[in-house]
Amino acid sequence: MNKKQTNQLIRIGICIAVVAAIVGIGAATKWITFDEFKAISFDFSSLVKVLVMALAVIAVTTLITFILSLFNPKNHRAKSMLSIISSLIKYVAGLVIICWGLSILGVNVSTIVASVGILALIVGFSAESLIADVVTGAFMIFENQYNVGDIVEVDNFRGTVTSIGIRTTCIADPGDNVKIVNNSAMKNILNRSDRVSRSISDIAIPYATDLEKLESEIPALMERIREAHPEMMKAVPRYLGVQALADSAVVLRFVVDVDEKDIYTGARTLNHDLLLGFRKLGVECPFPQVDVHSR
Repeated sequence: MNKKQTNQLIRIGICIAVVAAIVGIGAATKWITFDEFKAISFDFSSLVKVLVMALAVIAVTTLITFILSLFNPKNHRAKSMLSIISSLIKYVAGLVIICWGLSILGVNVSTIVASVGILALIVGFSAESLIADVVTGAFMIFENQYNVGDIVEVDNFRGTVTSIGIRTTCIADPGDNVKIVNNSAMKNILNRSDRVSRSISDIAIPYATDLEKLESEIPALMERIREAHPEMMKAVPRYLGVQALADSAVVLRFVVDVDEKDIYTGARTLNHDLLLGFRKLGVECPFPQVDVHSR
């Protein structure tokens, strides 16, 4: 038995314990009476009906979620709505199976719901975090704070939102590591997909370089780099000037506008092309050197 199966068994055990505790407390306090269960019929026919009903609901739910998965809209907002709908359908299916199953067995569901109203209120306070997750998730969708496909940062974790559910949001980083965050914990979000991002490249050149001559040749080099990567770079890279006067070199800074998903690729590409471009212009990037003077 693997770890996932063990966790599932633990969750099932917890659910059974909670249900048993609720029924015990309800019976002791007379909030729940068992008169409603006297009409329950546990004959083979009723159990088969419940099984067939459950399988039918699961089949319909699976079919609907499969159909929704066939849609692949380019709009991030539309993807978010599909993700929310799929999550909601699963929760609704679970409630339908429970209520419909009890009805098939002869239980008056409406009477039970009325009987446990006070107890449900008490349990509701203990499930405050669950309610907070659901409410916060709804407000985030309505306020359009982030959507499926957006690149966000949460608690120093940067990744792409892969799904938004009723309770949780899944975020995957470039290494396919998935972080599952409760919606109520999605605070201080940095949505990096709201605007164009910039890749930065710092290139060092020797102090002996004729800076004025190099700067006159940089615009043509920038045009060539943009022409080589039109699908990545949204504009011609820009030369910002001297960034630092380091120990062994003068550091020049360049930036280029890219999509957030290409921010690191853009920096690597710019570093690569600037290195080769400077070499063609006769400028070699320096490396730390030590002068030893002896008497």
